[in-house]
Amino acid sequence: MHNHYLAIDIGASGGRHILGTFKDGQIILEEIYRFTNEMKTKDNHLCWDFKYLFEQILLGLEKCGQRGKVPVTMGIDTWGVDFVLLDKNDQVLGDTIAYRDSRTSGMDGELCKLIREDTLYQRTGIQKQLFNTIYQLLALKQTEKGIFDRAERFLMAPEYLNFLLTGVKFNEYTNATTTGMVDAAKKTWDRPLIDLLGIKQALFGDLKMPKTPLGPLQKAIQQRVGFNCEVVLPPTHDTASAVLAVPLADSHSLFISSGTWSLVGLEKAEADCRETSRLANFTNEGGYDYRYRYLKNIMGLWIIQSVKKELGDRYSFSELCAMAEVEKDFPSLIDVNDHAFLAPPNMVMAMQEFCRQRGLPVPTRPGEVASCVYRSLAQSYRDAVLEIESLQDIKIGTIHIVGGGSQADYLNELTARYTGKQILAGPVEATAIGNILSQMLGAGEFETLSQARKAIADSFPISKW
Repeated sequence: MHNHYLAIDIGASGGRHILGTFKDGQIILEEIYRFTNEMKTKDNHLCWDFKYLFEQILLGLEKCGQRGKVPVTMGIDTWGVDFVLLDKNDQVLGDTIAYRDSRTSGMDGELCKLIREDTLYQRTGIQKQLFNTIYQLLALKQTEKGIFDRAERFLMAPEYLNFLLTGVKFNEYTNATTTGMVDAAKKTWDRPLIDLLGIKQALFGDLKMPKTPLGPLQKAIQQRVGFNCEVVLPPTHDTASAVLAVPLADSHSLFISSGTWSLVGLEKAEADCRETSRLANFTNEGGYDYRYRYLKNIMGLWIIQSVKKELGDRYSFSELCAMAEVEKDFPSLIDVNDHAFLAPPNMVMAMQEFCRQRGLPVPTRPGEVASCVYRSLAQSYRDAVLEIESLQDIKIGTIHIVGGGSQADYLNELTARYTGKQILAGPVEATAIGNILSQMLGAGEFETLSQARKAIADSFPISKW
């Protein structure tokens, strides 16, 4: 009898329950349940619906019980930066506003009144992005007077869902680093920085590491889903879980965690908080076992996902790739990281306006739009690789692409061509695998991370370019 480990991986566009089992030297996955996720407009803000998400978590757990595949442990990972505040009765204060909302506009100027940007980076190592939690908290202070007087606890998205499952309130290290409020050297909350923000310290609990057990499911949940299991902390930030699943990573290979966002970088033992890294807009997010993910955030497949939706979902992603290849000579490129593409009312129109303002040919046909997106992404990847090689004084030989975007063969081919590197693509379900891997490491299925990563290489197909 082999143990089942359940990963609940929730991203900006959907979530899934995936069971993992280690058998005969291989990791075997089984998808149990899948659901959609999207931001919704409420009172002129983009918000998450956590009641809906939690209900989907329970429905997936019920499916496990119905199939007779009860996990020994389970873990939840989500995107970073977003959070809830709980009052003394453990009720959520205010709306759960999403990171793509515009409420943080101008908050970088407000933060600069408290601490210089270069000083902040030296302490936290986190790149300036207006959706970072630190800017969201400042916006909340301005728009919701007195909310921090009523607040008793700060929990990030996966931590709140864990609390609903177990009744336990833990903050986890990898996700906490995305807030811009963790001391990169001390690997814990930057308490003096929190004081500068004028927010009470009691909101923020000690940071727990992946593999930490939270406890069993609450009784009412056990009764509903038909079983009990231990909830543990994986790397709760989805990119941290995805990077954990990069097979056979080494000091001369890069990763691209390719999904709604594309995260291009490498693992390091120490954070690089130099001014040169700040000016190049690299970040140092926390990873498994206090590794650092030295990376650049690139807008990623969010753009093509939005285009697909605006085209009425008439074309699959593979069809869009094929159409882009047909239009490979369309000349225009966009800056995929431009703020105009963060949350536009219409992505195609935003791309067209970007080109129009710069005197570039305007994409009109679907293939032209797709070609513009994919080639712009590949160019952005190339630029990031060149910057990493220069800043870290290394020569990269291989790029591992993991996540859903690793299936985009045309983009992989473009990335190989633009970067001149060998491309290894897969596994596709990297985030769920990394989540499961941390549970297996905690349970003793593997003695070391290198053993676990070798099992990934032995278990899943890896394509080469």
